[in-house]
Amino acid sequence: MARENFNELLLFLAVAEERSFTRAAAKLGVAQSTLSYAVKELEARMGLRLLTRTTRSVATTEAGERLRQSLAPRISEIEADIEALMAYRDKPAGTVRITLSNHAMESVVWPKLAPILGEYPDIKLELSVDNSFRNIVEDGFDAGVRLGESLEKDMVAVRIGPDWRLVVVASPDYFKTRPVPTTPQELMQHNCINRRLDRIGGLYAWEFEKNNEEVRVRVEGQLTFNTDREMGGAALQGYGIAFVPESYVATHLAERRLTLVLDDWTPKFAGYYLYYPSRRQNLPAFSVIMEALRERSS
Repeated sequence: MARENFNELLLFLAVAEERSFTRAAAKLGVAQSTLSYAVKELEARMGLRLLTRTTRSVATTEAGERLRQSLAPRISEIEADIEALMAYRDKPAGTVRITLSNHAMESVVWPKLAPILGEYPDIKLELSVDNSFRNIVEDGFDAGVRLGESLEKDMVAVRIGPDWRLVVVASPDYFKTRPVPTTPQELMQHNCINRRLDRIGGLYAWEFEKNNEEVRVRVEGQLTFNTDREMGGAALQGYGIAFVPESYVATHLAERRLTLVLDDWTPKFAGYYLYYPSRRQNLPAFSVIMEALRERSS
């Protein structure tokens, strides 16, 4: 049977259960003539008589009763499923999938979301750590987290974190036998700890800026990682110079276990944003997550 004729089955079921065209029409809010025509069309298409009509009553034939018994529980299940789904409009529930970098998760997202999970036990949160850019629509994510400078124009973006910066650090022992670099170009003479870009596969060119002058340097060294925390750890152990988020090494800098260099070449840049497709994300679960992450003005 053609998909567009399923409506005739629903109309037939209403008449069969009410045993009256009049009562079924009143229940559904349609004209009796509409019901009569629909049932006749269904009978003609199936080649079976489904209802026996008299001037006082309507009864199902044997074929009609079998069809009623088959349809009734299935329609009830569908209605129950739809009712359960409609609850999502009013209740924060369901799965929210977000793709983000390890730094975004550790510095902003997880600290803000962890406290609210207990308040919303029906929300399921999936955080997929990936340091490269993902197509959130093609990959089935509800949202992603990126730096402000990397946002796509067709996405809605909500700021979720403050400005921050990458800093150049090394252990004091490293500089005991080497000169401290005063310009980004001098890094090419040092043993630097490289960062591998996950999806592209290449090495990250270190980016600097001072007095509106932008400089990109491709460094060399013995070690390469694809995560910032391991880069900072290697620098702490004296394996070379690293270029890492300041938050990862702030304590070590304060304790003078690491030395900060090229400070005037590393300004802050736009912080993290939660971004999602321009079509409105109106599920309560997503709204809860977005509000918890939103950066508040001090």
